[in-house]
Amino acid sequence: SPTTTHSISQATEFIREAVVESFVPLSYWRPSTEKTKTPPPVQLHISLPSSGSIKALPLSSCRVPTISLRSTQRSVTGENEVLSPAQLSKHSKYEGWVPQRVFPVYRRPTPPLHVKVSDSEEIGVDLIISSATTFGLTDFEMKTRKKTKANNFNSKWYNHGGDLTNSRYAKRELLINPRTIQKLKLKWKFFTGKDISATPAIANGVVYFPAWNGFLECLHGALIWKQNLRALTGLPAAGNFVNVTVARATPTVAGDLLIVGLYGPAVVIAVTRSTGNLVWTTQLDARNISVITASGTVYMGEFYVGVSSIENTLPANQCCTFRGSLVKLDVQTGQLLWRTYTLPDNGGKLGGYAGASIWGSSPSIDIFRGLVYAATGQLYTAPPAVLQCQAKQNNQTTPVGPNECIGPDIHYDSILALDLNSGEIRWARQLGGYDVFQFACLIPNNPDCPPGPNLDADFGEAPMMLTIFPKGKLRDVVVAVQKSGFAWALDRDTGDVVWFNLAGPGSLEGGGIWGAATDGKRVYTNIVNANRLPFKLAPTNQTTNVGIWTALDANTGDILWSTANPNSSQGPVTLTNGVLFTGSVAPTGPIYAMDATTGTILWSYDTGATVYGGASASYGCIYIGHGFKVGLSRFHPTWTSGDSLFAFCIA
Repeated sequence: SPTTTHSISQATEFIREAVVESFVPLSYWRPSTEKTKTPPPVQLHISLPSSGSIKALPLSSCRVPTISLRSTQRSVTGENEVLSPAQLSKHSKYEGWVPQRVFPVYRRPTPPLHVKVSDSEEIGVDLIISSATTFGLTDFEMKTRKKTKANNFNSKWYNHGGDLTNSRYAKRELLINPRTIQKLKLKWKFFTGKDISATPAIANGVVYFPAWNGFLECLHGALIWKQNLRALTGLPAAGNFVNVTVARATPTVAGDLLIVGLYGPAVVIAVTRSTGNLVWTTQLDARNISVITASGTVYMGEFYVGVSSIENTLPANQCCTFRGSLVKLDVQTGQLLWRTYTLPDNGGKLGGYAGASIWGSSPSIDIFRGLVYAATGQLYTAPPAVLQCQAKQNNQTTPVGPNECIGPDIHYDSILALDLNSGEIRWARQLGGYDVFQFACLIPNNPDCPPGPNLDADFGEAPMMLTIFPKGKLRDVVVAVQKSGFAWALDRDTGDVVWFNLAGPGSLEGGGIWGAATDGKRVYTNIVNANRLPFKLAPTNQTTNVGIWTALDANTGDILWSTANPNSSQGPVTLTNGVLFTGSVAPTGPIYAMDATTGTILWSYDTGATVYGGASASYGCIYIGHGFKVGLSRFHPTWTSGDSLFAFCIA
């Protein structure tokens, strides 16, 4: 705000959000020889004045006082200029790396940003681009000159995926690593009285999360505020085995607001972060069994979230008409700006296409391409002609696509790229083969079950964005793991398949579900393996029939390691500095920390109840809830209910 005076830490935060993450790095890099494995470290240093206004403009019209690319060998400084690949190559013999391409302009114009600095000291901000293979908004490791400033950069986890890339990677977390993990101790335990399945959001050291008793809570070790969602919104109970108004997904931090999707009916609300007071309410679907199970993503004052439904739990003669969708809302008002459906209009009548919900994690946003990426679930119903077509080829056991029985605009079990401004689908890739499922199919030989559904091929998570180098060639990709157990890497521009691989056995519960993680080098995922199918672990070739965690090479999709879980792991994985965190649905609720390089379990702790949610990480601590014996999960005989949120910190 031009009229607001900010502290150094606030100003630095604005700079990172509005300036650093809005401009494109000068270049990508590629290896000039096959022997070169790691891109050179490139450091961008920005020195800001000690007083006055800091003005951010699009790169095409901005005077850049000093931009320095530094390495151990050379540095190049440009004064108000954009270096071409040829110019840059004269200075870029960094350990065998040469520039591959240069992006000289920012994607779209924005109004100037003024930040008035109240302190008298100079702000120093260092950008460390540690690896070209992790290009994206989260490539940047920000450090300020004072340790107190660095705390602010570690103190954030803004939605389910943690950032715009949906990576679930706390790359600014410097205290937790394989050498310090044995020092991770329980710091506090906060009693909520009911299960917690959401990954907590974190901003400025404050933790936000919903519990299954209908409360939205804010705490900093001790309670700051909590709100009863039914009393706050006046909305009825969610129904379908849940008798309170609840949220189950990670809240999204949006400046001074917290945006939350409700688990039926599909309503999004915004509350103030400081008090929890209601600001606005927007209903996205009026059906009582429409739900929001995903966490949203905020960019440039706009909120993106998917809409799903558990309409397929209804009797077959009432199922189904719901169509999944991705929506964009105005952050300040909740106004619906656009909605894109995943299926054509069925007129609200039974017997047509229904389903293709957008279930999990957080949409990823490519600010340079102007795209938002999402993924969808299975069909609930399909027209009779489609069912007849599928009955002729219901012996499919491996993923094929597109399915010849359906049209090109039927976006189930798909990864989609949508235009940020219009919501238009730029490309879509259907990856599930044939997958029509409703709860009638749980009854053996039920004539109401559509013919020949395969293993569940839902995407229960949104794609992650990363940059890889298959065969030495740079590719910007999105990666997601589906409940069939297959992991997919697609080109961000075209949707073409770059690689795919079976990360582990699929089942009606997964496969991968709710959220993978990546550091740009590896892709990490849980594998539920609910059907207890045999699977060979890598690299030992030992056979297991339990749940597993798997790491794949981000460049090739090859499995690097897989670690057996005595039970299944249905919660998302979380990555810090070389450590992978995950939980288990075992009755005792263990959480584990694994070496991200080898899959070796380094640390564990029994929380006392099933762990279904994921952890978030901030400045030497992880935060995770336990318990999942609510809604449909109450039918799992061994899962247990919990009542607390835990904070574990490096002592």
